[in-house]
Amino acid sequence: MSNYVFVINTNKKPCNPVHPGTARQLLKSGKAAVFRRFPFTLILKTEAKEPLREIQLKIDPGSKTTGIALITQGTYVIWGAELIHRGQAIKSSLESRKSLRRGRRNRHTRYRQARFLNRSRTPGWLAPSLQHRVETTITWVNKLIKFVPITGISQELVRFDLQQIENPEISGSEYQQGELVGYEIREYLLEKWDRKCSYCDVKDVPLQIEHIVPKAKGGSNRISNLCLACEKCNLKKGTQDIEKFLAKKPEVLKRIKSLSLRPLKDAAAVNSTRWKLLNRLKDTGLPVVTGSGGKTKFNRKRLELPKSHWIDAACVGDVETLKVLVTKPLSIKASGHGTRQICRTDKFGFPNRYCSRTKFHFGFQTGDIVKAVVVTGKKIGTYVGRIATRTTGSFNISTSDGLIQGISHKYCKFIHRKDGYGYLI
Repeated sequence: MSNYVFVINTNKKPCNPVHPGTARQLLKSGKAAVFRRFPFTLILKTEAKEPLREIQLKIDPGSKTTGIALITQGTYVIWGAELIHRGQAIKSSLESRKSLRRGRRNRHTRYRQARFLNRSRTPGWLAPSLQHRVETTITWVNKLIKFVPITGISQELVRFDLQQIENPEISGSEYQQGELVGYEIREYLLEKWDRKCSYCDVKDVPLQIEHIVPKAKGGSNRISNLCLACEKCNLKKGTQDIEKFLAKKPEVLKRIKSLSLRPLKDAAAVNSTRWKLLNRLKDTGLPVVTGSGGKTKFNRKRLELPKSHWIDAACVGDVETLKVLVTKPLSIKASGHGTRQICRTDKFGFPNRYCSRTKFHFGFQTGDIVKAVVVTGKKIGTYVGRIATRTTGSFNISTSDGLIQGISHKYCKFIHRKDGYGYLI
């Protein structure tokens, strides 16, 4: 069964969510109309007299995906969603901008002074890719507060011990000394990888420092992501994933992964944003309680529930028993609102095409979800999807079956206006 349906009254105040069957009856009898498609919300045409139930909003923050669940009467899971962040896309865009600006400074054009040392950061500043995780989560919390009578919020306040993830046996003064105490990086790598190529085991040749996860694919300069390789292997691997490069050498792949240990990027992202998110949740004015990651896992194992982000969210905090009334949560993917660029550039940073400053055409904008019923011409049929607008009024519609081009704006009707998110039920 899909999620329960949100309901608001004629004054746009939240009412109790209803079963999908009840929602169909309300629509069929004319007592309600569709107010919003995602999340699916009805607006009543009369006043609601039913007393409001207590509903708890539970959140399981994650680096790539955040789980959200609504619990009523402390037992019934009536709504679930998984919010997919775009932190890596933001990081890639910033790195692209940085490289283009650096290229402009190095070319024979007028000198542009670097500005990376004359900008102050406010207290509590987070990198844009991390701040995005907080903002998108808060955006959806505020949306749900408008449509659901939420009485409290629960957040999983997990803290990862990054040094113990790298070295499970660490203890005592080793926490302060770190992994490289007494070593230069190259000497440490020579000792760690036995002074030979990590991929082909060749010895007594010049060795180069190699990124296990390539920097072009988000790899970091952490010591756990570095190994040694001869020039031949380094050039041959290039920017390939290590799984693809060593597909025919499973023993070597297993050895390298065991020596490099787990990547820490996702754990560091959660550690960096957890307190910021908690303080922003408190700003909503609702009571906020926290639970540990261990307790969430214990509740899920005890109740024999499957592993997923929205189920983990339902298990946050004190849980006696859960009855999951939802089998298919709403998948929400942050896609952004586009770009402010007034022109597009080629790979060298030179402008190569113009972007119109006008975003709306015939009342529509690119990214709106529409339904087009074409009754004449070569493209007769019904099409539902996101549109790409044109000044001519001839739009493209991206449907589940592919791209449909040349649909007139006269046939299009709104389903859901662009809000920076993509949805999948």
